[in-house]
Amino acid sequence: MEDSPSPPESEGHEGSPWRRWVTGVQVAYYIICRTKLWLFSHRIEMEQWHENVHVGRQLHEDRYRREMKEVAIGPTKYDFIRRGDIIEVHEIKKSRSLDEAHRLQMLYYLYTLNEGGVKAVGYIDYPLINRREKVVLDEDGAALVKSALKDIPAVIEGEMPLPVKKRYCRSCSYLEFCWGGADDEE
Repeated sequence: MEDSPSPPESEGHEGSPWRRWVTGVQVAYYIICRTKLWLFSHRIEMEQWHENVHVGRQLHEDRYRREMKEVAIGPTKYDFIRRGDIIEVHEIKKSRSLDEAHRLQMLYYLYTLNEGGVKAVGYIDYPLINRREKVVLDEDGAALVKSALKDIPAVIEGEMPLPVKKRYCRSCSYLEFCWGGADDEE
């Protein structure tokens, strides 16, 4: 899990320092929930106490013991990287329930590496269901990343967005913060 970034003073959305400090977790949260993105980016972090995060860490340790864990390049931490003829970036996820966010997060990783001159392919690993999804950065994927990178600073620098109740709120570490513990679905 990446730490919340600490960018320099704000320069406004267009020249925003957040563009240089956006992390893969923030890109995923941009898809999952704008309130969660805002809270996490303002260092209101609830994940460290949440059961799902502990399960994810344990899964990572049990299934991928031999892999170098959490490779950090700049503000980004990759679950693990394999080097060979082509560099493989791996992200480990517990379930596919947030697959759109997982895919954008991986596209972001590939995009940032590509911007630095590193060609890589991504894999989202779902060990509990023995599934692996390959992700390749193409023009459409790069456009999605660019759009998110344009919007994320505006979300972070603005007022906290009001929570929007979604199907996965019940398993979110911010449930108490957003809904006072109410666990009713939509």
